[in-house]
Amino acid sequence: MPTNVSLSGLAHDLAQRAESADPVRIGLVGCGEMGTDIAVRTAMMTGVQLVSIVEKSGQKALQALEMAGRIGRTVHTVDALNQEIEQGRTGIVESAETMLQSGLVDVVIDATGVPEVGAKVGLAVIKNGKHLVMMNVEADVTIGSILRTEADKQGVVYTLAAGDEPSSCMELIEFLTAMGHRIICAGKGKNNPLRFDAIPDDYREEARCRNMNPRMLVEFVDGSKTMVEMTAIANATGLIPDCDGMHGPAANLNELASTLIPKRDGGILSDSGRVDFSVGRGVAPGVFVVAAAEHPRIEERLVDLKVGKGPYFTFTRPFHLTSLEAPLSCARAVLYGKSDMAPLKQPVAQASAVAKRHLQVGEILGQIGEIDYRAWTMTMERARQARAFPAGLLQGSRVIKPVAKGEIISAKNTQLLDNSAIVKLWRQQESDVFGSAIEIE
Repeated sequence: MPTNVSLSGLAHDLAQRAESADPVRIGLVGCGEMGTDIAVRTAMMTGVQLVSIVEKSGQKALQALEMAGRIGRTVHTVDALNQEIEQGRTGIVESAETMLQSGLVDVVIDATGVPEVGAKVGLAVIKNGKHLVMMNVEADVTIGSILRTEADKQGVVYTLAAGDEPSSCMELIEFLTAMGHRIICAGKGKNNPLRFDAIPDDYREEARCRNMNPRMLVEFVDGSKTMVEMTAIANATGLIPDCDGMHGPAANLNELASTLIPKRDGGILSDSGRVDFSVGRGVAPGVFVVAAAEHPRIEERLVDLKVGKGPYFTFTRPFHLTSLEAPLSCARAVLYGKSDMAPLKQPVAQASAVAKRHLQVGEILGQIGEIDYRAWTMTMERARQARAFPAGLLQGSRVIKPVAKGEIISAKNTQLLDNSAIVKLWRQQESDVFGSAIEIE
């Protein structure tokens, strides 16, 4: 795209890649709402090219490419895909394996939002020596540590995508810690009204009007997405939830620095170094970090600069652009070998699950955002004490003891699907990190 400014930084480096006819070549898995955004966004950028889309419904991919003004064609072999890429077109394939065998794909985005797919595709991307940009946060909070470890072994980048709340919040955390600030609390404003018992049938019309999948909308409304996202921040930083499910106060933007601070200073937190969210006005759709001034001179200057009244200050990013920013993570991974956000090797928190209704013996559980359960953030210590299973493992699992509404879904009442790819990876991760995985008593 033409520009009206002199380019610098990443924009400059991408322009150079374009001039040398060596764009960052992106493969995309999943072409729903987020995938369509990526198709359009990459078509507007210089130095990147969406070269392949994995999508069972090739029609969705064709519609996305038509919207982006690009030419796409369904192909079935690696040679045919390579030919499309070499001609500057986008090859649509049904199998991720076909795309991953192409030497012309540099980096892959998982935009499926399905944990099981994230496990299968994520590991395959890494094993094929390609960088992985994970938009599937549900998979990341479940098996991100082992995917990051495998990526390190292969010499490729594993990163959460820029633009989602976790990565946007991470920008603030890096900015503040680099200046020597201590993080008191990091989090987000919740975008949708919180309703724990939300189910897809109640949101089909709203989802249609917003061009969303009803299940995905419910994942936002019932708090699951917030729990997952705050778990991702915890596991990338070492910050932890202050209590099961976090506090989620109705604090507005001006109240965060007096609310999400330690109790000894008039707040609600037991200590500093926490993750949380707010349902107060003016916070969503942004992210925030509450930090301490640490020194009288710094406090004086922050007050003078209208950041706040002190001694704690709220720093915000008032927007996050979700899928629209994701290609930037692809560019940084390929050009600089840089991850925007990756989990620690030892998780400190878990996106567990609680029942949304009474569950009976023999029931087979569905997906996050449906009718069976919602995600519930816990410290890893608390989760292991409760023998709680991550929400990302539960699709297809079987209830073996009655589970009351609001009760934690755990090894005490539920049996995981043994042949699931994500369950196998999670068990390996648990064994590597903690010595053993949680199993049925």
